[in-house]
Amino acid sequence: MSSSFDLHIQTTISPHNGQAYHVETYPASGDLNRTLESAVQSQKEWIKTTLDERIAKGRKFIEKFSALANREAPATYDHGPLGHHTLAEELCHQMGRPADQCWGEFRGFLQRATYMVDIAESCLSDVTFSDNQPGASRLIKRVPLGVIFVIAPWNYPYLVMINSVLPALIAGNAVILKPSPQTPLTAVRFKEALDDAGFPADLIQVVHLSLPLTQYVVQHKLVDFVVFTGSVAGGKAIETAAVAAGGFKGVGLELGGKDPAYVRGDADLKDAVIQLVDGAMYNSGQSCCAVERIYVHESVYDNFVDEYVLEAKKLVLGDPANKQTTLGPVISIASAEKIRTQISSAVQTGAKALIPETLYPKAEPGTAFVAPQVLVDVNHTMDVMKEETFGPVVGIQKVSSDAQAIELMNDSEYGLTASIWTKSLDDFSTLADQVQAGTVFLNRCDSLDPALAWTGIKNSGRGVSLSKFGYDQLTRAKSINMRINTA
Repeated sequence: MSSSFDLHIQTTISPHNGQAYHVETYPASGDLNRTLESAVQSQKEWIKTTLDERIAKGRKFIEKFSALANREAPATYDHGPLGHHTLAEELCHQMGRPADQCWGEFRGFLQRATYMVDIAESCLSDVTFSDNQPGASRLIKRVPLGVIFVIAPWNYPYLVMINSVLPALIAGNAVILKPSPQTPLTAVRFKEALDDAGFPADLIQVVHLSLPLTQYVVQHKLVDFVVFTGSVAGGKAIETAAVAAGGFKGVGLELGGKDPAYVRGDADLKDAVIQLVDGAMYNSGQSCCAVERIYVHESVYDNFVDEYVLEAKKLVLGDPANKQTTLGPVISIASAEKIRTQISSAVQTGAKALIPETLYPKAEPGTAFVAPQVLVDVNHTMDVMKEETFGPVVGIQKVSSDAQAIELMNDSEYGLTASIWTKSLDDFSTLADQVQAGTVFLNRCDSLDPALAWTGIKNSGRGVSLSKFGYDQLTRAKSINMRINTA
């Protein structure tokens, strides 16, 4: 592929007001070459440090980021007409989530960081054997891959970045971090805290890239592994580029979802309703593990739907800077129009919309504001039950049995998470084994425990982040087999 590109400007538009918020300039490919070369050299020095030293810097990073999140955002970048503000407000203006809810992302970020630092020693220390024969010794080392290219999304930028970036550094790698054009400052803040914690400057470098430049880095000979979080189409493009580079470059892909929930007849309906409204509508439904389709046993279907609609109507759609707002805009006008089209198509083919749009006058065509919507009389001929929505919309379908529910839950190209709502642990265990998903929840949803492997199947991707298995993805095993001469 070509090794040179024209310089371009990247402008971040705030979804709630359509105003330009931040501008970045894309680098030339020559600059990228120098960035990667410096990362390689920094990684060679970094691996000479001990694991204990790297873990100590990880703990320092947690301290520095916590302080950063709790003070006014640094004045190193222009914040547009609104001036300087907190990190939560900064994130709100980049991607539209209510500012008060952005604090939840920071808490999750620090929780994940702390857990991954805490388990680093057990995950990265040498594996030794107690049954070595006299005159012989064996061990297995976990060694870094080299330079990791992390491509982060906009919907939960801090949470997704922490899944791979800090573990990669502690494991001994260098990281090239590309944030989404929608949330460019999140990576800048992340690096600022890493720099303050004493990580070498060239070990973690932030790059803002166009699609051609992203492909250029994916294919670069100095990049050893690529971590991508985003759409299925984006994941396919990344994997195709990696294959085209020659060799066997590793790629970890965390892609889309169409996550189902099954509410059984014995479920705690009040709790299920509250949790599933949150699971479908939080962050305006813009989560890879948002609940997008719900199957409800016919014995409780009517009561569940009535209560679900009442709970969903409590959402307040509006300016995300307003403290009363609980539902902000989706990421763009184009995304909003795609969501409205999916709803309209479902209604035209027999679905019934239960929330009047008149309750949400802010949700006008030509804006990024989308009213929350609950659809019934849906089926799997409709895109709203098959294709990823990524918006504040959920379809609810009646089922007559566990078997029918499992069949419908698995009737999807995706397999990220699924949830089952029941009071029977035995029945849950039986059903969970039949569900095709990377994570199966009981009486909860849209949640993530850093001790568990975060992974998907089918079109939800491949690879693992978090847990001990997340360290395995960012390192390789190196076996040492010794015959010791004692003479």
